[in-house]
Amino acid sequence: MKQVSKATLQRYPVYLKALRKLKSLGVKRVMSKELAEYVDIQPTTIRRDFSLIGHLGKQGFGYDVDELIEIFSSSLGINFDEKIILVGAGNLGKALLKYNNWDNVIGEIVCAFDKYPDKVGELSVPLYDIKDLKEKMPKDARIAIVCVSSDVQKTVDLLAANGIVSIVDLTHEHFVVPKGVHVRCVDIVSTIIELVFETNKLNY
Repeated sequence: MKQVSKATLQRYPVYLKALRKLKSLGVKRVMSKELAEYVDIQPTTIRRDFSLIGHLGKQGFGYDVDELIEIFSSSLGINFDEKIILVGAGNLGKALLKYNNWDNVIGEIVCAFDKYPDKVGELSVPLYDIKDLKEKMPKDARIAIVCVSSDVQKTVDLLAANGIVSIVDLTHEHFVVPKGVHVRCVDIVSTIIELVFETNKLNY
Protein backbone atom coordinates (compact mmCIF):
# COMPACT_ATOMS: atom_id res chain seq x y z
CA MET A 1 0.00 0.00 0.00
CA LYS A 2 1.24 3.50 -0.87
CA GLN A 3 1.87 6.15 1.77
CA VAL A 4 -1.47 7.72 2.72
CA SER A 5 -2.37 10.87 4.61
CA LYS A 6 -4.05 10.94 8.01
CA ALA A 7 -7.21 12.33 6.40
CA THR A 8 -7.34 9.39 3.97
CA LEU A 9 -6.81 6.87 6.77
CA GLN A 10 -9.72 8.44 8.65
CA ARG A 11 -11.97 7.87 5.63
CA TYR A 12 -11.11 4.18 5.24
CA PRO A 13 -13.25 3.04 8.19
CA VAL A 14 -16.16 5.02 6.73
CA TYR A 15 -15.78 3.19 3.41
CA LEU A 16 -15.38 -0.15 5.12
CA LYS A 17 -18.49 0.30 7.23
CA ALA A 18 -20.48 1.19 4.10
CA LEU A 19 -19.08 -1.75 2.14
CA ARG A 20 -19.92 -4.19 4.92
CA LYS A 21 -23.43 -2.78 5.06
CA LEU A 22 -23.83 -3.04 1.29
CA LYS A 23 -22.64 -6.65 1.42
CA SER A 24 -25.23 -7.45 4.07
CA LEU A 25 -27.87 -6.04 1.69
CA GLY A 26 -26.70 -8.36 -1.08
CA VAL A 27 -24.87 -5.75 -3.17
CA LYS A 28 -22.08 -7.31 -5.27
CA ARG A 29 -20.69 -4.31 -7.14
CA VAL A 30 -20.80 -0.58 -6.46
CA MET A 31 -19.88 2.47 -8.52
CA SER A 32 -17.90 5.29 -6.90
CA LYS A 33 -20.87 7.62 -7.55
CA GLU A 34 -23.20 5.25 -5.71
CA LEU A 35 -20.82 4.85 -2.81
CA ALA A 36 -20.38 8.64 -2.70
CA GLU A 37 -24.08 9.09 -2.06
CA TYR A 38 -23.89 6.50 0.70
CA VAL A 39 -20.93 8.00 2.59
CA ASP A 40 -21.25 11.68 1.53
CA ILE A 41 -17.74 11.82 0.07
CA GLN A 42 -16.92 13.01 -3.44
CA PRO A 43 -16.51 10.23 -6.07
CA THR A 44 -13.13 11.63 -7.13
CA THR A 45 -11.93 11.40 -3.52
CA ILE A 46 -13.16 7.82 -3.26
CA ARG A 47 -11.39 6.78 -6.47
CA ARG A 48 -8.16 8.43 -5.32
CA ASP A 49 -8.35 6.85 -1.87
CA PHE A 50 -9.02 3.40 -3.32
CA SER A 51 -6.16 3.72 -5.80
CA LEU A 52 -3.76 4.10 -2.86
CA ILE A 53 -4.52 0.55 -1.73
CA GLY A 54 -3.80 -0.77 -5.21
CA HIS A 55 -7.34 -1.21 -6.53
CA LEU A 56 -8.64 1.04 -9.31
CA GLY A 57 -11.79 -0.86 -10.19
CA LYS A 58 -13.05 -1.12 -13.76
CA GLN A 59 -14.53 1.87 -15.51
CA GLY A 60 -18.19 1.25 -16.14
CA PHE A 61 -18.25 -1.81 -13.88
CA GLY A 62 -17.47 -0.26 -10.52
CA TYR A 63 -15.89 -2.01 -7.56
CA ASP A 64 -16.33 -5.57 -6.43
CA VAL A 65 -17.61 -5.22 -2.85
CA ASP A 66 -16.19 -8.52 -1.57
CA GLU A 67 -12.81 -7.82 -3.17
CA LEU A 68 -12.59 -4.35 -1.63
CA ILE A 69 -13.44 -5.71 1.80
CA GLU A 70 -10.72 -8.34 1.40
CA ILE A 71 -8.19 -5.69 0.32
CA PHE A 72 -9.00 -3.56 3.36
CA SER A 73 -8.58 -6.61 5.57
CA SER A 74 -5.21 -7.69 4.17
CA SER A 75 -3.64 -4.33 3.30
CA LEU A 76 -4.78 -2.35 6.33
CA GLY A 77 -4.57 -5.18 8.83
CA ILE A 78 -8.19 -4.78 9.86
CA ASN A 79 -9.57 -7.79 11.69
CA PHE A 80 -13.34 -8.16 11.51
CA ASP A 81 -13.17 -10.51 14.50
CA GLU A 82 -11.03 -8.30 16.72
CA LYS A 83 -11.44 -9.20 20.39
CA ILE A 84 -11.86 -6.03 22.41
CA ILE A 85 -11.99 -5.88 26.20
CA LEU A 86 -13.80 -3.27 28.26
CA VAL A 87 -12.18 -2.09 31.49
CA GLY A 88 -14.60 -0.24 33.72
CA ALA A 89 -18.22 -1.38 33.60
CA GLY A 90 -19.91 1.68 35.04
CA ASN A 91 -22.53 3.79 33.28
CA LEU A 92 -20.22 4.69 30.39
CA GLY A 93 -19.03 1.12 29.96
CA LYS A 94 -22.60 -0.16 29.91
CA ALA A 95 -23.52 2.43 27.30
CA LEU A 96 -20.66 1.26 25.08
CA LEU A 97 -21.84 -2.33 25.36
CA LYS A 98 -25.20 -1.31 23.91
CA TYR A 99 -23.30 -0.33 20.75
CA ASN A 100 -21.32 -3.55 20.73
CA ASN A 101 -20.40 -5.27 17.45
CA TRP A 102 -19.59 -1.87 15.89
CA ASP A 103 -21.69 -2.47 12.76
CA ASN A 104 -19.72 -5.63 11.93
CA VAL A 105 -16.63 -3.63 10.98
CA ILE A 106 -13.93 -4.47 13.53
CA GLY A 107 -15.14 -7.15 15.90
CA GLU A 108 -16.71 -6.73 19.31
CA ILE A 109 -16.24 -6.36 23.04
CA VAL A 110 -15.93 -9.93 24.27
CA CYS A 111 -15.71 -9.36 28.02
CA ALA A 112 -15.47 -6.69 30.70
CA PHE A 113 -13.37 -6.15 33.80
CA ASP A 114 -14.23 -4.02 36.81
CA LYS A 115 -12.81 -3.28 40.25
CA TYR A 116 -16.19 -3.98 41.84
CA PRO A 117 -17.91 -6.59 39.65
CA ASP A 118 -20.48 -7.41 42.34
CA LYS A 119 -21.89 -3.89 42.03
CA VAL A 120 -22.15 -3.85 38.24
CA GLY A 121 -25.17 -6.03 37.65
CA GLU A 122 -25.96 -8.06 34.56
CA LEU A 123 -24.07 -7.36 31.31
CA SER A 124 -24.33 -8.70 27.78
CA VAL A 125 -20.75 -10.04 28.02
CA PRO A 126 -18.86 -11.97 30.72
CA LEU A 127 -17.70 -9.76 33.60
CA TYR A 128 -14.57 -10.41 35.68
CA ASP A 129 -12.76 -8.81 38.58
CA ILE A 130 -9.87 -6.67 37.31
CA LYS A 131 -7.51 -8.51 39.66
CA ASP A 132 -8.18 -11.67 37.62
CA LEU A 133 -7.28 -10.05 34.30
CA LYS A 134 -4.17 -12.17 33.74
CA GLU A 135 -6.17 -15.39 34.04
CA LYS A 136 -9.32 -14.19 32.25
CA MET A 137 -7.76 -12.20 29.40
CA PRO A 138 -9.12 -13.61 26.09
CA LYS A 139 -6.51 -15.18 23.86
CA ASP A 140 -5.27 -12.79 21.13
CA ALA A 141 -7.00 -9.75 22.65
CA ARG A 142 -4.98 -6.66 21.73
CA ILE A 143 -7.31 -3.69 22.26
CA ALA A 144 -8.82 -2.34 25.48
CA ILE A 145 -11.40 0.38 26.02
CA VAL A 146 -10.57 1.97 29.37
CA CYS A 147 -13.19 3.99 31.24
CA VAL A 148 -12.18 3.61 34.88
CA SER A 149 -12.29 6.50 37.33
CA SER A 150 -9.49 5.46 39.69
CA ASP A 151 -6.16 3.62 39.64
CA VAL A 152 -5.79 4.55 35.98
CA GLN A 153 -2.00 4.17 35.75
CA LYS A 154 -2.12 0.88 37.65
CA THR A 155 -4.82 -0.39 35.29
CA VAL A 156 -2.89 0.65 32.18
CA ASP A 157 0.27 -0.99 33.50
CA LEU A 158 -1.66 -4.21 34.07
CA LEU A 159 -3.10 -4.14 30.55
CA ALA A 160 0.29 -3.51 28.93
CA ALA A 161 1.85 -6.33 30.95
CA ASN A 162 -0.79 -8.74 29.65
CA GLY A 163 -0.60 -8.16 25.92
CA ILE A 164 -2.74 -5.09 25.28
CA VAL A 165 -1.04 -2.94 22.66
CA SER A 166 -3.79 -0.40 21.87
CA ILE A 167 -5.91 1.55 24.32
CA VAL A 168 -9.00 3.68 23.76
CA ASP A 169 -8.83 6.14 26.66
CA LEU A 170 -12.04 7.57 28.11
CA THR A 171 -10.58 8.29 31.56
CA HIS A 172 -9.54 11.94 31.07
CA GLU A 173 -6.56 11.14 33.32
CA HIS A 174 -2.88 11.49 32.42
CA PHE A 175 -0.94 8.24 32.26
CA VAL A 176 2.14 6.87 30.53
CA VAL A 177 2.48 3.69 28.50
CA PRO A 178 5.47 1.59 27.45
CA LYS A 179 6.95 1.96 23.99
CA GLY A 180 4.87 0.07 21.47
CA VAL A 181 1.52 0.68 23.19
CA HIS A 182 -0.79 3.02 21.27
CA VAL A 183 -3.34 5.30 22.93
CA ARG A 184 -6.27 7.21 21.46
CA CYS A 185 -8.02 9.63 23.81
CA VAL A 186 -11.74 10.25 23.41
CA ASP A 187 -12.42 13.65 24.93
CA ILE A 188 -16.07 14.61 24.49
CA VAL A 189 -15.65 17.93 26.31
CA SER A 190 -12.90 19.07 23.93
CA THR A 191 -15.03 18.01 20.96
CA ILE A 192 -17.97 20.07 22.23
CA ILE A 193 -15.67 23.06 22.76
CA GLU A 194 -14.48 22.77 19.15
CA LEU A 195 -18.08 22.59 17.94
CA VAL A 196 -19.05 25.64 20.01
CA PHE A 197 -16.13 27.53 18.48
CA GLU A 198 -17.16 26.51 14.95
CA THR A 199 -20.79 27.35 15.66
CA ASN A 200 -19.88 30.80 16.96
CA LYS A 201 -17.81 31.48 13.83
CA LEU A 202 -20.94 30.97 11.75
CA ASN A 203 -22.54 33.95 13.49
CA TYR A 204 -19.86 36.38 12.32
